[in-house]
Amino acid sequence: MSGPSTLNPPVERNHSLIGALDPDRMWIRLLRALVGLALLVALVQKTLDATLPTNDVDIPQLYSEFTIQSNLALGVVLIASAAFPRAALPAWWDHLFGALVFYLVMTGIVYVVLVAPPDEPWWTLDLYWPQMLHHRIAPLFALLDWLVVNRTVRGRWWRPFAWMVYPAAFLAFSWIRGAIDGWYVYDFLDPTLDGGWAAVFVSTGQVLLGFLVVAVLVHLAGNLRVALGRRAEHLGRAHHGRPS
Repeated sequence: MSGPSTLNPPVERNHSLIGALDPDRMWIRLLRALVGLALLVALVQKTLDATLPTNDVDIPQLYSEFTIQSNLALGVVLIASAAFPRAALPAWWDHLFGALVFYLVMTGIVYVVLVAPPDEPWWTLDLYWPQMLHHRIAPLFALLDWLVVNRTVRGRWWRPFAWMVYPAAFLAFSWIRGAIDGWYVYDFLDPTLDGGWAAVFVSTGQVLLGFLVVAVLVHLAGNLRVALGRRAEHLGRAHHGRPS
């Protein structure tokens, strides 16, 4: 069968539509490499700035941020996706990529809704450039990559819940760290502020619910994207004699 063959399972339909969006296309690999490198350079800049006496966040605090952890992971995954052909990467790579898309989308949403100054516009380029990359550009690029680049590996129904393990672990880590040294990564996690633990649990519950909703949406969007390149599962079994 003609068409893109870097994916496993292979592309089975819409070859003319998605042939140019194969993950091994040079323009896709180059763009991923450039964005991944930019995210890591921005992280280096933030790390250097954290050593300055005028900075209110030190290096351990910086690397305790969900934004930093997720952007670091995305930068590494983008560079690896650019450096290796898709066939050389494991089948679960798309699930990992989807998790990072989910985390970055939530990074952008949480920043706009809970972290950004009230008078900051919803979209502005007038930001500290690493902040702009990590909170604005990275979420948008990750989502577009997820929606545009060809994939054929479907996620099971439980994938969004698996993706939720890291945010839940991050919450536990943040509260344990805060109880030890009194520093909480985000104000809505800080029980020493007005409202105490009751306010923290309410805001955290709302955030977790928002996380789950977005995880499901990212999961469904990924499976819809997969459907562009694969036949229905029962047709695949009937015509090709293999499990989907």
